[in-house]
Amino acid sequence: MSGIPRELHGRVAVVTGASRGIGKGIALELGAAGATVYVTGRSATAGRLPGTVHDTAAEIDALGGQGVPFVCDHRDDDAVHRLFERVRAEHGRLDVLVNNVYNSPAAARWLGKPFWEVPPSAWDETFDVGVRSHYAASFYAAPLLIGSGGLVVNVSSPGARRYMHNAVYGVAKTALDRLTADMANELADTEVTVVSLWPGIVDTELLQLVPADAEGRRLVTLPGEGTFDLGAAETPRFPGRAVVALAADPRRRARTGMAWRVADLADQYGFTDVDGRVPRND
Repeated sequence: MSGIPRELHGRVAVVTGASRGIGKGIALELGAAGATVYVTGRSATAGRLPGTVHDTAAEIDALGGQGVPFVCDHRDDDAVHRLFERVRAEHGRLDVLVNNVYNSPAAARWLGKPFWEVPPSAWDETFDVGVRSHYAASFYAAPLLIGSGGLVVNVSSPGARRYMHNAVYGVAKTALDRLTADMANELADTEVTVVSLWPGIVDTELLQLVPADAEGRRLVTLPGEGTFDLGAAETPRFPGRAVVALAADPRRRARTGMAWRVADLADQYGFTDVDGRVPRND
């Protein structure tokens, strides 16, 4: 079974950083479930990597939802504020906020590097777009989410619990999961659910640049972590199906404040990736 509930008609969602990658996969699945999805990102025109907010919005429309592109740099608080004021003006509600925006190409420069080779500027890049940006979006979205008893999903990583990539990455993901727990605590008297979501290795447009070897395998080696076959990776739509399952679950508040692996949610809700697998590769 695909496991995609068709229960989100009339719901309104915002997915940050949805021009491509995990954010795009989540936005598409929300759209396929019938939601109106505001798609944010800086990409108004295609660059080295394919994908723009307009492309994602058009694909959402084709899947039966309504895609709304919103060009936005999430380091600009005024722009983020305008986003949620537009949602308020056009719908008066917000049911799902997915905080996903992250500068993956910048972060890729420092994969596997010890901290003494990762400059302080990398700390700023990671925390500004990846932690602070999630806080800012949640701040501006909170009144709408409280009104609807909505869902906040912070896209995080198992790097919050164990070593992955480098020290800066791990500290940022740990901070994000702490943000999830504390936001949930402060929202305890409301109906809002806040969770962290842990995808595994996701075959994004960035990883699709990894060439195949002589045997046709696309292998990526992460120093200190091992070599991974991208043929076993999950698609960006797999975490999207997790978000849809959470959004459609009337008992989701039992999960608030915690981090959830996408594969574990697949087992519990009964969804699969687009090819029928439940990838386990984190």
